[in-house]
Amino acid sequence: MPPRKTTFTRDPAFAARVLEATARLRDEAGALRFGDPVAWVYNPLQYAWDLHRQYVERWGASPRKVLMLGMNPGPWGMAQTGVPFGEVGFVKGWLGLDAPVGKPVPEHPKRPVLGLDCPRSEVSGRRLWGFFAETFGAPERFFTDHVIVNYCPLVFMEEGARNRTPDKLPAAEAAPLFAACDRRLTALVDLYRPRFVLGVGAFARGKLEVLFGPKAPARPGGHRPEVIGQILHPSPASPAANRGWAEAAGRQFAEMGVWG
Repeated sequence: MPPRKTTFTRDPAFAARVLEATARLRDEAGALRFGDPVAWVYNPLQYAWDLHRQYVERWGASPRKVLMLGMNPGPWGMAQTGVPFGEVGFVKGWLGLDAPVGKPVPEHPKRPVLGLDCPRSEVSGRRLWGFFAETFGAPERFFTDHVIVNYCPLVFMEEGARNRTPDKLPAAEAAPLFAACDRRLTALVDLYRPRFVLGVGAFARGKLEVLFGPKAPARPGGHRPEVIGQILHPSPASPAANRGWAEAAGRQFAEMGVWG
């Protein structure tokens, strides 16, 4: 079990620095173009910026012990809300966020963005936020020591609306996108100064290893986390996650000493 302690704080100046780094990634990623089989690209940091800003100002506005990193938005989570793993019910309920959400242009008819009115629930987000809500109770207890961010801000879809993850992009398209994502992730780690950085899944863990692991380039004055780890991704595409994701994640947090 995590420790039952401490004081939750919000620093508007800190939030502004996080949002500055994120807005830079929003604009850099939004200027990139992608070819077949990617036919549609959503950038929720553009059309759902107000909700993302609320998330940072309310729940990500001070240094943290633990930074968790996801890959990129899901079509029924962050693509709808602008919040990492942003399952609508938990964004409205547990996180208490409420702001208008616009529309991507163009918008795929099979993947409409309805914001907080979206009737679909994202399984990954429901599992992840549900686990933390059950474990910690009040969100202030969770966010005292933890923050969750995504590596890449973009949603990629093929012509028929099939999701395509950023690790499947051709190297020439991935290189400028990942360079921008790396810059923002490095800026966030320097701001939050976490002891633990945890990839939600293997892709995110790999990015953390490249940037902050023992073979990472030296960054004089930059923050280097003490522990790089990984928790099982809560996706329903993972057989292991479907056999009991919350129990597996709880064991992983304990084994890494995150809640020791």
